[in-house]
Amino acid sequence: MYQALYRKYRPQTFDDVVGQQAVTQTIKNQLLTGKLSHAYLFTGSRGTGKTSSAKILAKAVNCENPQNGNPCNCCNACRSIDAGSCMDVLEIDAASNNGVDNVRDLRDDAVYSPSQVKKRVYIIDEVHMLSISAFNALLKIIEEPPEHLLFILATTELHKVPSTILSRCQRYSFRRISQEDIAARLQYVAYQEDIELEDAAARILARLADGGMRDGLSLLDQCASATAGELTADRVYGCLGIAGIQECGKLMGHIADHNTAGALSLFNRFYSEGKDLGALMDELACLTRDLMIMKTAPKEGITMLSGVATDREVQSLIQRFSMGELTRMLGIIQQTMDGFVRSTSRRVDAELCVVKLCQPELSLDAEALNARLTRMEDQLRSGVLTVSAPAKNADTAAQEEEYPPAPDDRDAPPAPEEIAPMKSDAPAGFWVDLVSQARRELPPTLLGFFTTAPNSPVQGTVRDGKLILLCTSQYELEMVNKPNVLELFARKASALLGRPVRAEATTKSANKPNSHQLEELLSFGRANSGIINIKE
Repeated sequence: MYQALYRKYRPQTFDDVVGQQAVTQTIKNQLLTGKLSHAYLFTGSRGTGKTSSAKILAKAVNCENPQNGNPCNCCNACRSIDAGSCMDVLEIDAASNNGVDNVRDLRDDAVYSPSQVKKRVYIIDEVHMLSISAFNALLKIIEEPPEHLLFILATTELHKVPSTILSRCQRYSFRRISQEDIAARLQYVAYQEDIELEDAAARILARLADGGMRDGLSLLDQCASATAGELTADRVYGCLGIAGIQECGKLMGHIADHNTAGALSLFNRFYSEGKDLGALMDELACLTRDLMIMKTAPKEGITMLSGVATDREVQSLIQRFSMGELTRMLGIIQQTMDGFVRSTSRRVDAELCVVKLCQPELSLDAEALNARLTRMEDQLRSGVLTVSAPAKNADTAAQEEEYPPAPDDRDAPPAPEEIAPMKSDAPAGFWVDLVSQARRELPPTLLGFFTTAPNSPVQGTVRDGKLILLCTSQYELEMVNKPNVLELFARKASALLGRPVRAEATTKSANKPNSHQLEELLSFGRANSGIINIKE
């Protein structure tokens, strides 16, 4: 009879448990030294090895020939526990046995000595499903059990377990298994089962497993059963009904170009091919999140990526979105996914989501306006968007020829002292280090003002114990000249220089009237005494 892969390749020793070395090594040390606790609580997300580790621990404490903390899996005790025929090792599902009467029966039976093995072991799975009265009935025996008794509790929702139970157990947290470990285990299982598994397909299955080994093995079992020959990435996409990285990248490209027609046409093809809309929205959310992280922290955030944005063509999308657009898009996609639960037409909801992503001008909320402004700022900064003078008609040109404009200091080149860089008291590379550290704590709306590029909108210099933030416009001055921003830069600059520094913001060109304008104003004021009072 065929057995599912996740059951066939369930870990049999602590060394077989993938990605939980900290937990398994601690329990093995306790087994070797004999310092076992009377109650354990295993917590973590699904498919991370909680129940498997509980069964391995039940075998290890009763094994007749333990091997370095692991059960031998050959003695009568290990074989009977694996077969489920051992009357002294009981696995209880708290979801279906959550009443106080069930716990009372358990408590009454637990006082009897084991008949087949050395210790009587109770494995209570999904213990958070017990009622309050059932937890209260369990308190006393967990606190002071007989010497022959061992409790192993497992749960995925630790916050639902009362603190009175937590204080009586040794708690071990099972972390999500990394994609690399899941992919390596899938390759091992595929080799054992004579399945030709492509590396790209293994990485896709590992990403979809979301940190759970059982999910990864179930997906591998499903895909291997649905197709013959080598299991490639395209076959995985077709079997699981998802669009794939390349297709999601094309959809994001249409969104970046505000090509609503192209995006809806591509979405209609996905729908006609039977792609799951929930999976499509999830892929878009993962891709948007990866782009946001790569744009915010290109080096530090590499370990936080979900694994979607790995293709070169997908990575090229980073320069086509601003931070404001990405945060807005992620919010819209999440709202659409939340609405799928109670929606009567997922297709309409998904199509409305695509239209909103392509046309932010349809919404007048703050996030949509911020997305449009940040996109324009990025385009102006990179030179993609330029501002040209309006075309002159014939009447305007003739009027300018008849009445040429008076000479003005504004048409003259700026004074040398205005364009000359200020001398800095800080060492070379100070501004680059300061910006790199400050960007980690700056809000996303200010990241575009502070960059390490030579043409950064805001430049910094240190003079006479002050950090002067030079802004190129009045708008940037208003955004930067805030107490929390100045305090952040003062604190970071003081740490880098080793001396107290205070920060202030100003514009590169002071908004003062030039000498020609000032003379005209003074002459007008002297001629019209009492009308204008100008302080030089």
